[in-house]
Amino acid sequence: QVQLVESGGGLVQPGGSLRLSCAPSGRTFDYAAIGWFRQAPGKEREGVSCIKISDATTWYKESVKGRFTISRDNAKNSVHLQMNSLKPEDTGVYYCAACRLYYSGSGYEIWPMVRPSWGQGTQVTVSL
Repeated sequence: QVQLVESGGGLVQPGGSLRLSCAPSGRTFDYAAIGWFRQAPGKEREGVSCIKISDATTWYKESVKGRFTISRDNAKNSVHLQMNSLKPEDTGVYYCAACRLYYSGSGYEIWPMVRPSWGQGTQVTVSL
């Protein structure tokens, strides 16, 4: 599997912004879709956003819609997550990985592909 490397995290006040970046280590993306996932202390990892590499179709977790924007830069072989209007509940370690959608009666969830290769992640802390 291609190893993905995350960057761009940091400490920001509520209402602030951060831009995360994800790039493959030493190779180009060979996944159909790349997503961002986060894990807050004491909680399970959850899918935040997912983008189809071919046509840039995007999906978002409900709580980040209108605040987060995922994009891909094919020329630079990278995927980004622009996070605006950050809230303390956005705090966590953010990871990128190949993603897929799981559809249920209440809509969809963003899941990682089977047996994802998790990188080190990048810490995002939203606090005064």
